[in-house]
Amino acid sequence: MANNDSYIDKYVLSPIREFLDDSRTVGVVLLCCAVLSIWLSNSSAAASYQAFWDNELFSSPVLHLPHTPLHIINDALMALFFLLVGMEIKRELLDGELSDVQKGMLPVIAALGGMVVPAFIYFLFCGNTPFSGGWGIPMATDIAFSLGILSLLGKKAPISIRILLMALAIIDDLGGIVTIAIFYTKGLNGMFMGLAGITLLILVAMNFFKVRRGYSYMIVGTLLWYFVYNSGVHATIAGVLLAFTIPMRNINRMIHAYHDPVSFIILPVFALANTAITLPGDLGHMLHTPLTYALICGLVIGKPLGIFSFSYLAVKTKIGALPDHMGWRHLLGMGMIAGIGFTISIFIVTLAFPGDGVQSIAKIAVLIASILSGVIGYVYLRFLNKRIKKAVSKANR
Repeated sequence: MANNDSYIDKYVLSPIREFLDDSRTVGVVLLCCAVLSIWLSNSSAAASYQAFWDNELFSSPVLHLPHTPLHIINDALMALFFLLVGMEIKRELLDGELSDVQKGMLPVIAALGGMVVPAFIYFLFCGNTPFSGGWGIPMATDIAFSLGILSLLGKKAPISIRILLMALAIIDDLGGIVTIAIFYTKGLNGMFMGLAGITLLILVAMNFFKVRRGYSYMIVGTLLWYFVYNSGVHATIAGVLLAFTIPMRNINRMIHAYHDPVSFIILPVFALANTAITLPGDLGHMLHTPLTYALICGLVIGKPLGIFSFSYLAVKTKIGALPDHMGWRHLLGMGMIAGIGFTISIFIVTLAFPGDGVQSIAKIAVLIASILSGVIGYVYLRFLNKRIKKAVSKANR
């Protein structure tokens, strides 16, 4: 019996543990889920597959909650992802790579460039067209997919790139959410916004009075999520707000507890739900529109250009500083990967354009731009790592 247990541990459990512990695993799983979902969305099972995500599970006249699998994933489960990432950012801001004021300012300025320049490029193509209202679409960075692609590089990319990309993407997403709230949301609920503000103050007070129990923050944080969700603002912002109220002494333990469920359950399901896109038969014809060019150029070119140029100005004026072990070429590669707009971009598509035809064009353009950004950024950083290794090896001879 003991030998049998030893065999199982050596040949079954140990390889599984090694696979899960590998930093590239999340990226591999996300990509596999995305490919599977796109294939199902364009197979004979497309109708039932799409209907599954849009199926109304329940309806309550009292509690207004997400009621389809897609909304539950994007509005509820992804709040836990943003909670995890927010805690990691707080740890880095207070006791890590971003704890220096200049280094902490860099992701803010880089994110600003990553929003302004893509929007400007969009206006160059669509400023005087019926598509002008979609300028907010290329401003977004999909934090889940961008970190997933970056994780494929494993130790070939400095950890500082991941940290900066996380911080930049969160600020970018917050910018996207603010853009949605101001320019794309038809109405905000003042009562629920007020309740969310009061709940946030309670969480801050709990931190101030040194409440230690992690579950206390999660209970009040659930109320915060409910109020934010019903206020008309994207509910995932509640995860970030909650993260910044949790005491530092609880953060390492909570990050450890949430990492695997978020990485191997929530993110894969998110990938399956959000890549359920049906490709039209006249795809080639649909690509030749100002909207397509605007979105692809905005994400693939505008993102890295904006992030790099604004970061360069920030460092040269000593407002910001590059993280340790990170050079300008690393920053450029990170900017390329930040061109993966996907979820927030597609969400803004549904708000910016009412017609299904225009929405289909925009969604496909975002999908193409995100694939291009991910591939180009991955190949560039992988090639850069090889060049740096060769240079180091040559210098040590």
